[in-house]
Amino acid sequence: MNHPITALVIMGVAGCGKTSVCDALCELSSATAIEGDTFHPAANIEKMSAGIPLNDEDRAGWLDSLCVELRRVDATGQRPVLTCSALKHSYREVLRSALPGLGFVFLELTPEVAADRVSHRPGHFMPSTLIDSQFATLESPVGEPLTLALDASTHSVDQLAKQAHIWWLANGLKQAV
Repeated sequence: MNHPITALVIMGVAGCGKTSVCDALCELSSATAIEGDTFHPAANIEKMSAGIPLNDEDRAGWLDSLCVELRRVDATGQRPVLTCSALKHSYREVLRSALPGLGFVFLELTPEVAADRVSHRPGHFMPSTLIDSQFATLESPVGEPLTLALDASTHSVDQLAKQAHIWWLANGLKQAV
């Protein structure tokens, strides 16, 4: 273990359950949720809403904003848990630069399950037509330090949150008093 894990990123393609798992995990661990989608600039949301995938340039400012927010929440003594697709290794490295001991929980699932979930998700700007581009961009984090991969296709949100919580406890999370 490089550093104790002091903060987490719940990552994966659209539809993997990042927000639901984050919320359940924060409940278990008394952590503070950071919804990464709320930090997208309007231009990114417009692009995705129109079915146009984001590129590295689109994501750069967004990732920088997420780093600022991770540091801000951490500086208040809270334990941040960020939802962020973090599809590429380079994106994860940007996030890792924000805080030492940043861990990643990768919610893996198949393109078919992701497309089905996104097509039934009301009120979100990410259309199911972008699922293929997300999988094309995804560089698996399996094998990277401080990373836990979980099967989001077959496990419930509660099971995923409990597995992440146990892993975090074993790798640095201190229980709230």
